[in-house]
Amino acid sequence: MSWLAHFNILNYLTDIIDILIVTYLIYKVILIIRGTKAVQLAKGILVIVGVWFLSSLFQLKTLEWILNNAITYGLFAIIVIFQPELRRVLEQLGRGRLFSRGTIVEEQHKQMTDAIVKASSYMAKRRIGALMSIERKTGLNDYIETGIPLHGNLTSQLLINIFIPNTPLHDGAVIIRGNEVVAAACYLPLSESPFISKELGTRHRAAMGVSEVTDSLTVVVSEETGGITVTKNGEMFRDIPEERLAEILQTELNKSEKNNGSLRWNWRGKHHG
Repeated sequence: MSWLAHFNILNYLTDIIDILIVTYLIYKVILIIRGTKAVQLAKGILVIVGVWFLSSLFQLKTLEWILNNAITYGLFAIIVIFQPELRRVLEQLGRGRLFSRGTIVEEQHKQMTDAIVKASSYMAKRRIGALMSIERKTGLNDYIETGIPLHGNLTSQLLINIFIPNTPLHDGAVIIRGNEVVAAACYLPLSESPFISKELGTRHRAAMGVSEVTDSLTVVVSEETGGITVTKNGEMFRDIPEERLAEILQTELNKSEKNNGSLRWNWRGKHHG
């Protein structure tokens, strides 16, 4: 009898391990396809499966037969449709990175950092004013709605083109979510802090203002001096050397995924806050 009980316990443990492994695999696949067109396709598949379940439940024979055939032959279509995503999964599995914790997120942060740093460097050298706010845990939808929706892939070229003077979108802020430029020409709240230097303009006050009410990370390029500024949690860090901006962004973005601790920046910039 004790042997039977022990056997049952082993079965339960095997089932739990099986469920955990499958759940983890699904989670990693979701991370890989997140932000791609595969997400919308996956939603469509879920709708079809839901309709199939309802047709079976309510005995809708004709609809059930159509969906049964669609699902059967649809498996081949899924392989074709999801070919890029399946290739990415296999490539990461081959590199042994599918199970690496946070690898995908860190890669996204690196791409975001590279795009912002390249754009900031280009614009700083040419005295092109820019205001870029990165959404983190606190949503920026209220400010996104004040601008022009873009939903474009984040690249340095796109950021530079947006802020070229005398173009329709250059006046205002760009809001970045993940590796996407969500909107441009957005209005951010202006800070009323009396400690902000009088020599700073609207962009810097807007960057400080949004940092006072959200946890966003905002980068400003001054068109007067070409200096680069970062604001975070009601603090302003001015005249950041270009070679340090990448390290600041990368460290802060990675840290925001792990905890809410503040980043201590070890550079010699002007600090206001």
